[in-house]
Amino acid sequence: MIPVVTVTQMRRADEAQIAVLDQHGHGQHGHAVLVERAGAAVAFAALRMLSGAYGKRVVVIAGKGSNGADGKVAARRLADRGAAVEVIAADVAADEVVDSQRADLVIDAAYGTGFRGTWEPPLVFGVPVLAVDVPSGLDADVGTCAGDVLRADRTITFAALKVGHLMNDGPQVCGDIEIADIGVDVVDHCDDVATYLVEPTDVAAWIPPRNRDAHKWSHAVRVIAGCGGMTGAAALVCAAAMRAGAGIVHVSMRDSSFESSNALPTEVVQRHLTSVHWGAQVAADAHRFAALVIGPGLGRGDDVSELVRDVVRSVSIPVVVDGDGLAAVVDAHGDSSSITTRTAPTVLTPHDGEFASLGGDVHAVDKISATRQLAERTGCVVLRKGPTTIVTSPDGPTFLVASGDQRLATAGSGDVLSGIIAAFLSRGMDAAPAATAAAVVHGVAASLCSTEGTIARDVVGEIAHVLAEMCGPQ
Repeated sequence: MIPVVTVTQMRRADEAQIAVLDQHGHGQHGHAVLVERAGAAVAFAALRMLSGAYGKRVVVIAGKGSNGADGKVAARRLADRGAAVEVIAADVAADEVVDSQRADLVIDAAYGTGFRGTWEPPLVFGVPVLAVDVPSGLDADVGTCAGDVLRADRTITFAALKVGHLMNDGPQVCGDIEIADIGVDVVDHCDDVATYLVEPTDVAAWIPPRNRDAHKWSHAVRVIAGCGGMTGAAALVCAAAMRAGAGIVHVSMRDSSFESSNALPTEVVQRHLTSVHWGAQVAADAHRFAALVIGPGLGRGDDVSELVRDVVRSVSIPVVVDGDGLAAVVDAHGDSSSITTRTAPTVLTPHDGEFASLGGDVHAVDKISATRQLAERTGCVVLRKGPTTIVTSPDGPTFLVASGDQRLATAGSGDVLSGIIAAFLSRGMDAAPAATAAAVVHGVAASLCSTEGTIARDVVGEIAHVLAEMCGPQ
């Protein structure tokens, strides 16, 4: 996992490492050592983007602070390699125009993570941009841009990711992000790092293999989803759960719609619900299952909401609440006791609209803190969907997932995710790792699909391949 830190945490880690270097640096000031290392990393990143330096033209926009100092070191090193380097002061950059007749690369070293305010970047077109630490003007703590930002093709940052790289406007303006090791161990110097970007290699170590002597009931999943006109939601949940390792899936819809639907996988067991009071019916044999999904495509209404709350409150197995279930677990009076009083793990999977209906502050710029607050208030694991998915629990670290892209912006995608989470819960994973691992697998599966025209069913079809590649032979 890659640490994701705030500006304050990064500054504290830098200062701690500078003190160590001052003590053992044989007379060389620690700050100068870190600047030289950072500048060298910038130069090497530039060399890769340029495919060499000799005869290339580089414009470096340099501010007066440490960020500018990094850029000036990079400028010197690139010049030593044969590049023609021009350094522009950040405070006069607005008057400049940089095009392909003038440069092969622009290095944005104007302002770093501590910058607050706005600036006027030069007009750059037809030339790739390499940002140093963050694109100048991006708030490194929350990822918002107060004014103009020179959009980067690549950002090279140091020691750890910053929150702003991954949230709000960050992914759109940072381009590809590279982390350079300059000898600062953030986790060692900061004992309060609690946010991590999770990668597929991390997930491979989390997912437990299915035992050789397992039988279908070893990893059984119960699904309450779908109604007339929404049978596809149930089908996608079930198919995803089975592809992610559920041994058997039992599904119930609110009516008998599935009898006339060919959408459900052949392997899924279909069970009728009584027309009324089906909450007690579901709870009666819930102990046979290792996880329950409730809500996708279930429909809404006071009667349905009351039954959903009934089920969630009464079953003692891990529950994934998604879709219409999220609208149901908080009643009309704001009572969320159906989830807050549960002792078994509960995973909530809201998009921003559902996040607001659960009482989350959807307008908070600091999305990570707002998501943590909802997790603490509900006692649940909250998976907040977005370009960067946030997974947090009341008392654990926060995991960020950035493996997905616009291919997941399609109807039914959330149903697929819920099915994968339930399967991982049924395999014995704790709730937060299960939700996080599912989000990673979900995103990687989508990345294997066509860049255009991908539908949720396509993502389901790639789940088994992703797991086989991640986890290897078992």
